[in-house]
Amino acid sequence: MAERASQLIAQLRSIVGRRHVLTSAASTARYRKGYRTGDGPAVAVVRPGSLVDMWRAAQACVAADMSIILQASNTGLTGGSTPDGADYPGGLVIISTTRLEKLQVIQGGEQVVCLPGTTLYSLERALRPYGREPHSVIGSSCLGASVVGGVCNNSGGSLIRRGPAYTQLALFAQVQNDGTLRLVNHLGIALGDDPETMLVRLEKGDFSPQDINPAADSWAHDHSYAEHVRDIESATPARFNADPRCLFEAAGSAGKLIVFAVRLDTFPAEADTTTFYIGTSQPDRLTELRRSILRDFDELPIAGEYMHRTCFDVADTYGRDMFFAIERLGTDRLPALFAAKARFDAMAERIPFTTAALSDRIMQWSSRLIPDHLPPSMRRYRDRFEHHLILKVPAHMANATRALLDQIVPQSTDSGYFECTPKEAAKAFLHRFVAAGAAIRYRAVHADSVEDIVALDVALPRNNREWVEQLPPELEEATIHRLYYGHFFCQVFHQDYIVKKGVDPIAFEHALWDLLDQRDAQYPAEHNVGHLYVARPELEKFYRHIDPRNQLNPGIGQTSRQRGWADGESRA
Repeated sequence: MAERASQLIAQLRSIVGRRHVLTSAASTARYRKGYRTGDGPAVAVVRPGSLVDMWRAAQACVAADMSIILQASNTGLTGGSTPDGADYPGGLVIISTTRLEKLQVIQGGEQVVCLPGTTLYSLERALRPYGREPHSVIGSSCLGASVVGGVCNNSGGSLIRRGPAYTQLALFAQVQNDGTLRLVNHLGIALGDDPETMLVRLEKGDFSPQDINPAADSWAHDHSYAEHVRDIESATPARFNADPRCLFEAAGSAGKLIVFAVRLDTFPAEADTTTFYIGTSQPDRLTELRRSILRDFDELPIAGEYMHRTCFDVADTYGRDMFFAIERLGTDRLPALFAAKARFDAMAERIPFTTAALSDRIMQWSSRLIPDHLPPSMRRYRDRFEHHLILKVPAHMANATRALLDQIVPQSTDSGYFECTPKEAAKAFLHRFVAAGAAIRYRAVHADSVEDIVALDVALPRNNREWVEQLPPELEEATIHRLYYGHFFCQVFHQDYIVKKGVDPIAFEHALWDLLDQRDAQYPAEHNVGHLYVARPELEKFYRHIDPRNQLNPGIGQTSRQRGWADGESRA
């Protein structure tokens, strides 16, 4: 094993260069440890600088019978792009794609071709001159997430009309049963037949408009989602990770294919919008609002983001520095900040008697020096109401929306709304999106009282009216805080439970699963199953089909890790 690993490392260094093959525990730590969960050893982390280098590195790993994890920005919440333990067949190599951040705008800006390391931020920036925007424009982009990662992981995003990230147009490599690697070009762009020639041409953008097939029969986004989400009487959720309607080659592949590029539609940017901030202590009012808009309005809103008051408070205290960094520095600098934080943590771990999560503790302490970052209007609503909804609509929908709000959430002791200024709207959405990291910071700062975070990503049926969770007393007693936030019109909720020291988080999570099953919920909703969730039979069947040798991201969704799926029959 050691000799084979040593030979592979030498081969990888000859392909990508010595400095881009990382082997020490310190240098690989930021790639081996998940943003929220997941950790394990790796033989090496390889950082190819071209698509050809990525192809050759993957070929070398496949030939050496090494398990492979493809990783982009490592911003996932379920550990799906990082190791989980040390029992990977043949050892494990992580191929990081962050150096492959290139894209080509095609079809006059109506579509893009994104390479593996392209971030949502860079795509958003590239499309601005065209007056267009990508599938997701806020949220994950604030964390530097990748476009390809979003497609592979069924990412949902906050925009109601667009559904999960999805395409049927991709260029990818598939590991065959015989241990060889096959390149498949389903981009709808003629690039030739030789794999390396194809990859060179793609990376250089060496193709003409005549080489591009309009691909009218292939979707580059989920065309049916707007009508799908409107079916408010359906007993199934609008979007979830194991939904067969959105599993197609790269889409939903969760690292079981080596994806070199995806082709995606873009969307006209909403230049003139109105945002309403809604508060209530009666959740039925928000239910009525959601159902009325989806049923009766000719056009869907742009976004409808929910936040519970407890989540508001935790994000206020433990997400303040991230809010400040995004607002003052912009999202383009965040990847560098995360990298610097990871390097600091790696160095700190080597210093004896150093406090755990030192960088988080320092950042949390410094956040006390930041002045109040939220507008008084939001503060007042926090004090008055338990449930908060940020509703963004095109300006031409403002009057109809205002009339409906006057009817359903009139100004009273238990409800109300106000129309945001542009500055208030930006702050409201940013406050909502720093919530995802706030629980992690809380755990780092309060390690003496927190056992762990149990994070669920839940899709409720479209006909659901009882969306506020009611925990049994014994589960409620096991938590310090319960954070609820999500994409309200899609009925997709992120539910973070900060559990007390001494509580078994696995048993706690399994108890939650039982409750969700009773509610006909699907989970996860918009992140891949990672190593936290059990892949449902239809999802495991898909994984087995696209990775028959089980050499790519083996064990995802708590499935088999053995070559050829050898340790038992599929649950599918």
